[in-house]
Amino acid sequence: MVHLTTGDSQLGRAEPIEDSAKVISRMVDLVMIRTFGQDKIERFAEHSRVPVINGLTNEFHPCQILADIFTYIEHRGSIKGRVVAWVGDGNNMANTWLQAAELLGFTVHLSTPSGYEVDQAIAGIRSSDSYKVFKDPMEACRGADLVTTDVWTSMGFEAENEERRKAFADWCVDTDMMRIAKPDALFMHCLPAHRGEEVEADVIDGPQSVVWDEAENRMHVQKALMEFLLLGRVKD
Repeated sequence: MVHLTTGDSQLGRAEPIEDSAKVISRMVDLVMIRTFGQDKIERFAEHSRVPVINGLTNEFHPCQILADIFTYIEHRGSIKGRVVAWVGDGNNMANTWLQAAELLGFTVHLSTPSGYEVDQAIAGIRSSDSYKVFKDPMEACRGADLVTTDVWTSMGFEAENEERRKAFADWCVDTDMMRIAKPDALFMHCLPAHRGEEVEADVIDGPQSVVWDEAENRMHVQKALMEFLLLGRVKD
């Protein structure tokens, strides 16, 4: 494995992404990129000779959602036909949950503060059949099979921290939200978490929380993803 930061590569010296892709992809079998703008990873992938994995961008976080869905399956079986309540920012996680719902046949109940909604154009959702929008986060959680959230301030938005604290005050996942969900509902969070902000300690540390399995499963799911990309299948 080769780990490169911007400072370790010619990208730090203003080499075009396209040129870096052509060089790096001649030396490895897979590339995983964590960056800010989705356009950067797409430009790299367009000029790469090997598969490129989206490790995280401002717009999407597919590896995390793969881990989350696997964690749900591990605990409750198929996610098809289930309801996932997303409470919080309309960020890269929310975008990817919507994409997954459309592909896998479940429904997302989406609740975000005003001004922090999901941009449907970015998410690329073709229809609204796989999600419902709720102004009240409590109602989004009603009858949900899974309640999930993320930090109020994602990387790159730290300057908005105080403004977001005020806007998101009613979007803290608490015991009342979990109580209105299904009795066997799970709670997930991609971590790191801020207890008392986006989630109460009693929830993330409570019996419905599977965040530690979720964290471990990032490793297992990404191993399976690499195997699939290298072999075209996952071994039995």
